[in-house]
Parts: sequence; C-alpha cells; structure tokens
Amino acid sequence: MKLRIAILGTRGIPNYYGGFEHISEYVSEGLVKRGHSVTVYNSHNHPYKEDSWNGVEIRHCYDPEYLVGTAGQFVYDLNCLLDARKRKFDVVLIMGYTSSSIWGKLYPPKSTIITNMDGLEWKRSKYSKKVQQFLKYAEKLAVKYSQFYIADSLVIKSYLGEKYNIESKYIPYGADLFSSKEREQVDKNEALKEDYFLLMARMEPENNIETILEGFNKSSSARKFKVLGDTGNRFGKFITDKFKNDDRIEFKGSIFDNTEVRALQNNSYLYFHGHSVGGTNPSLLEAMASEALIAAHNNPFNKSVLSTDAFYFSNANDVRNIVETVQRKEIEKIMVSNNLYKIKYQFNWGKIIDQYEEFILKCHHNSNNELVVSDRG
Repeated sequence: MKLRIAILGTRGIPNYYGGFEHISEYVSEGLVKRGHSVTVYNSHNHPYKEDSWNGVEIRHCYDPEYLVGTAGQFVYDLNCLLDARKRKFDVVLIMGYTSSSIWGKLYPPKSTIITNMDGLEWKRSKYSKKVQQFLKYAEKLAVKYSQFYIADSLVIKSYLGEKYNIESKYIPYGADLFSSKEREQVDKNEALKEDYFLLMARMEPENNIETILEGFNKSSSARKFKVLGDTGNRFGKFITDKFKNDDRIEFKGSIFDNTEVRALQNNSYLYFHGHSVGGTNPSLLEAMASEALIAAHNNPFNKSVLSTDAFYFSNANDVRNIVETVQRKEIEKIMVSNNLYKIKYQFNWGKIIDQYEEFILKCHHNSNNELVVSDRG
C-alpha cells in the first residue's frame, strides 16, 4: 500500500538544526524510495527554498520565531497543521510535541496521527519551573491527541508505559558507517591522529560541558581539547569565559560539514558525550559510527545504547581520572569494534526506515479498521 504521508514538527529538511530534522531527512527520503508520497513542512526561514528535495515535497509555512522568539514556534506549528488539514494525508507523523500538542484538537481528523514522543523535554535544566510544568502538560496533550506513538529510546518507551499506560514503538535514530572518503583526514594540521580530546554538543547545562571541561582543566594532560558547538548563547559565553585561560581548550564553533565532523570524531583520542536528557542521541550514534572511543555521562539513556563499550563519568573528578589514564590498547579497540557492530545491525538507517514504514502501514491499517467499526456502531 502506498500512502500520502506528512512530517510535521521540525524546522525542515535538509537538516541545519538538530535531531528531529536529521531523522526526518533520512526517513522522508527513504519512504519516497519505497514508493510513498511524502511531504515535509519547512519553516519559511529555512535556508532551503525549493519545493522538493530528493523526491520529498516541501511545504514552506510562515514561522515568526525570528521576530517573537519561542512563541513563534507555536504559530509555525499551527500554520503547518492548518495547511495539513486541507491536504487529506493518510498519515501525519509529528516529530516531538513541545509546541504542536496544544493544537491537538486541530490535528487532521481523517489522518492517522503518529507522534515521536521526544526525550522527556521537561527534565531539561535550561527551562524554568513554569516552562517545565508546561512541557509536562504538552506531553500529556500529545498522548491524548495522538493515536500511535514512537519512542526513540527504550528508557522513554518504559516511561510512557508506566506514566500513561500506552504502548509505544521503539525506533531509534540511525547512523551511516564511516566511509573511505571520511577516513581521509580533512586537514593534517587540524587533526593529527589521536592527538586531542573532542566534545560536540549544544551549549546547554544538561550536556555536562562544564563538568567535562572542568575535569580536563584539572588534569595534567598535554593534549588539546576541541569543543564543537555554537558558543553564542549565554551558557556558551559563560563556558568560553570560564576556561579562557586554559590554552589546551579550543572552542571551534559549529561545524555543519558532516564529513569534517566525522573525521574529527574518528581521529580523536577520546570523544566525550555529555548528554544527560533525551532519547537516543544522533551525535552519539555518529561518534560510534565514526569509530571513536567514547566517554559518556553516566545515565540510563547513554547506557542503553553503549552498554559496557564506553567509559562513564558522573562528575569532574571522573573526567580528570579518565583523561589521565585512558589508553588505546586492545580492550579499547574492542569497545570501538562493538559499537560499530551496533551501528551495522541495530542503528542502521536502512533498518530504521524499514521500521518506520512497517509501523506507519500498521498504524494506518489499524486506524482505518477502527473508523470502520465506529462508523458501523
């Protein structure tokens, strides 16, 4: 069965922003290749202005976020939903719920509604208590107004089952294996083999950047520490100021060239992953696929992906200890190899797109059967 599918809830594709844009790019293109008609909704501010991308139709909707800040996201999501209501999609896949679920009553009534439930957004420490309360409410509305649910982490799947007594489908993010093109070093001067530590993250407190850099700062390591991420926000400025006197720490800003990022991951001595909130994190999978040796923040999200194939830290002293003692011997090579195996067989994009298609088809079939039953009733 070939379906008309819409993907809402992201800023759009191709990806210039983050996780949901990343997966929407792969899933939309993959579903088109499998014969479905797919439309992705893009912010009118998105750098990509064409009406199609790799066979995916792009709908550009007005997004006032650049004028009014966060409130603009709610207007943008409303605009996308109002447009989707006119287009008679078989399935509407909503990525996240933060600013879309308050419009739940306006979800297209004849479309099958599937929501990817995001990563417990209300736990993020960057949000005030009021915002955290709102996000809990938004989560509740997403559960209420959606028919089917996707969890990108087993931790989130079990949380949704316990909290709301709903069954969600676990489908993680994916990553591509490291290619021979990426294996060639981008810049010999920039990335001497295994000569630096690396961290890549949004500059936000819950990504444990301060903990990681504090541990490194206290260490006796002679290696450099490269930090990838836009430091223009308040926390970014705080971090760069705090560690400005440590000339081993280099803030490189954002790098959007995926080949360059992956080469940096591959060439690093050790890659630090500090994310502590959210589901299966795309940058973690990319690091695993790039054959990086990984030190990760000690939490259930990271452990459910990495298992015993990483070093774990909970505080700056743990980081310092890892930095000063980590080696690249046989056991570390096995950790890298095990993570690569997971990418090949568990977090493989082809497999994940298959899972999305299978789940979408099943949901559409089930919701149509429900409609038939209720119409008869």
